[in-house]
Order: sequence, then C-alpha cells, then structure tokens
Amino acid sequence: MPALETLRVKLFADGADLKVIATMAADPRISGFTTNPTLMRKAGVSDYAGFAREMLAIVPDRPISFEVFSDDFDEMERQALEIASWGSNVFVKVPVTNTAAESAAPLIARLSAAGVQLNVTALMTVEQVELVTEALAPATPAFVSVFAGRIADTGRDPMPIMRRSVAVLGARPRAELIWASPRELLNIFQADEVGCHVITATSDILGKLGVVGRDLTQYSLDTVEMFRRDAVAAGFTIAAGAAATK
Repeated sequence: MPALETLRVKLFADGADLKVIATMAADPRISGFTTNPTLMRKAGVSDYAGFAREMLAIVPDRPISFEVFSDDFDEMERQALEIASWGSNVFVKVPVTNTAAESAAPLIARLSAAGVQLNVTALMTVEQVELVTEALAPATPAFVSVFAGRIADTGRDPMPIMRRSVAVLGARPRAELIWASPRELLNIFQADEVGCHVITATSDILGKLGVVGRDLTQYSLDTVEMFRRDAVAAGFTIAAGAAATK
C-alpha cells in the first residue's frame, strides 16, 4: 500500500499561475517551485521580472527556479547573474545545450564556480548528466533536471536512466537530481524508488495526492457512482427499438 508518509523524495510544484502557486505554497508537503518560459507563456505572463517578484513574495522561503531564455551563452550568463540576484532561494535554470546543440557545460562551470545556484534543465541521457556533474562546483547547491516523462514518451523506460543519474550525481553531494515532466502520480513513487532527491509536478498531478493509498474496491464503487450520476444529470434515455443506424 503506497503512503505519502514514507516518501523521501521532495515534491516541487511546477507552474506559472500565481493563484495556484499560492495554494500550493500553503501546502507543507510542497518543498519548492519551478517554472519555465513555456508555462509562463501559457499563463499569459508578459513581464518576466514582475512575475518573478510576485512569485517570490508568495514563496520567500523555499527554492524557486527561473529560467534564462537567451540562446547566446554570453547573454545567457548575463541573464543568469541578474536572475540569481533576485533572492537567496532562487535557482537559475540553464538548458543543457543551446538550440545549436552546443553544450552549456562551460557556462555552467563559470556560474557554479561563482556561487550561482543552478537548475540545469532538459537533460535526457546519462552522458549529459555526467557532463553537467563534472561542470558543477562541489560547494555550490544545484539541481539537475532529467526529463523522465519525455524519456517515457519515446517508449523507453526512464527508471534505469534515472537510477544511473542518481549514482553519477553522487560525486556532487550538494547537487540534487530532479525527476522532471512526470506524466502520472505513480511517477512520484518511482522517483522515490530510484533515489531521486526531487520530483517536480504540475498541479493536476499534485492534486491527486489525496487518492494515494485509497481502497481500490471503494474507488471502483465511486467510479460506478460517478458514471450513474452523470448519466442521470445528462438526462440520457434509450427508447425501445432506438438502435443507432447509419
């Protein structure tokens, strides 16, 4: 029987809706927050820095990750230093490469050595984790986000990749592995099983936490009752001899 009380993995909320973020911030089970330009655009954010200030006012005491958005490494570095100045709980998300597939490892090394807390993002291979781990400064806190959900979307089992990534990152005790882009609540327990430090999930997945450990027979009955309730509410009827025809 799964139980939230036994989990070692930390839960981070992923999103850019400030109302939802405020709700999640009131939940003591949520240990941190992440966002990205895609989520911010979907939420209608137009003022990046203004949004960040509002989010930091809501969550002043837990890690928050904001992402750079330049494709040029020099500009990426400037943005990273600016974002890092916004608060002591800020982690700067830097993609593992730019859109030309050029490695961000040299930039990661410079920023991490300068004490910038990073969240290196969009990783999908153990080789990428190895490269990033080598670039991270041992004394600087960091997150490494491996997109296990997207790995699974390709038909691959992410568990071996995530398990190996945990082992690789062991060389940097102040760096933590994030299971990113989960597709279902089960992924939380899978992340915990392989020893991931963090899983970041959207509110639709985190909203299912109340179902964890539920009795399956009762859950089956609840589902039957839902179908019946909705059929009655819709006013469905089937008259005798009313079989569908082309």
